[in-house]
Amino acid sequence: MAESNRVIRPLSPHLQVYRPQLTSITSILTRITGNGLIVGTVLFVWWLVAAAAGPEQFATADAVVTSWFGNIVLFLSLWAVAYHYLAGLRHLIWDSGHGLDIPTAEKLGWGVVIGSVVLTVLTLIVI
Repeated sequence: MAESNRVIRPLSPHLQVYRPQLTSITSILTRITGNGLIVGTVLFVWWLVAAAAGPEQFATADAVVTSWFGNIVLFLSLWAVAYHYLAGLRHLIWDSGHGLDIPTAEKLGWGVVIGSVVLTVLTLIVI
């Protein structure tokens, strides 16, 4: 009997009707940067192992690390570390029960994005 009165409703918000919010974008970016850090870590560990393995292996690894590809990976890894760190602080604030209202959550989101860029630039200036 319940089958005859059934209303057809969407199962979940679809990308075509759902407007992405800053908090959802920063959440996705946190996952992407976390996985992206694996690439930078593997490249760095390969460079260290090659340095211990011998001059031929180190020359190959150093050529890759200092190439345009290596520079891009290391630069993005530097930004990802800053972003991931600030996103972790934001979650720590949320876990304490603060900053959960929408205006504060958006300010924290912008703080993570802008702060990660600023920290990356400052680190590059110092290095």
